[in-house]
Amino acid sequence: MPTNADAPTSTTPLTTAEALDKLSGVIDSLLGDNGCPWDKEQTPWTLTDYILEESFELVEAIRNDAPAHSTAETTNEVMEELGDVAFLLVFVAELYRRAGHFSLADSFDYSATKMIRRHPHVFEDLHLGSKDELLSNWERIKRREKNGEGEAPKRVFDSLPKGLPPMLKAYRVNSKAARTGFTWESDEDQKAHLDSEWQEWLEAEASGDKERMQEEFGDYLFSLIEYGRRHGLKANMALEDANVKFLNRFCAIEDAARDGGRDIADLSLDEMNTLWERVKAKK
Repeated sequence: MPTNADAPTSTTPLTTAEALDKLSGVIDSLLGDNGCPWDKEQTPWTLTDYILEESFELVEAIRNDAPAHSTAETTNEVMEELGDVAFLLVFVAELYRRAGHFSLADSFDYSATKMIRRHPHVFEDLHLGSKDELLSNWERIKRREKNGEGEAPKRVFDSLPKGLPPMLKAYRVNSKAARTGFTWESDEDQKAHLDSEWQEWLEAEASGDKERMQEEFGDYLFSLIEYGRRHGLKANMALEDANVKFLNRFCAIEDAARDGGRDIADLSLDEMNTLWERVKAKK
């Protein structure tokens, strides 16, 4: 029997439901009797690394499509990467359905129901006076809905994914703590704490004790991430922007060195700094 995957491509834009049906048809064909041997060997566990990889590619595409330099090409890249992630998610859901556990519809319905429950200020008559109240209420609802009959209340950080990269995890830890009210009363208080952590780092550095230095350096980074969060900045994104800026500028000084008939490895530090300042002045 032909599937949606076998149908000719139409120039008429598909609805979301039609496109999802088409994608499901493709996966049915891949997993069918005459399907792809590689795809038929996959399990949800073997696909996890691909989900991570494609998710990173999607994040990179979205960041490349930031409003300041968005183009038709960068937006199209987001569309493509979003589809790649969606393919893997639908693929995983189909594998679970075939194993008799749940369907994609079950997952979507569960998510919709959960979002309705967590937004009583939208779907019910609850009035919240501020964003802080909204976030605190969100955390209370999350902890309450995770409790089974007769179970002890869930802890605040039970929902924190263990596999988060450290910088992103530090941001989420600070954010969740703040939603419970466990944070500094003012930005000035938090800034004073950050300054205190810097002094502790300087003392550790002076001691030469590597273990102590690592601990205090970590404490300072943790506090610095909270400093950024309180100013509406995500450390992970800010650092990635800095990485990209540095790499672009370094490529530019490499090009400048080559234009002068030299390799960057042959330049002195003063020469590299001179080129670096020229590149900075152009940006």
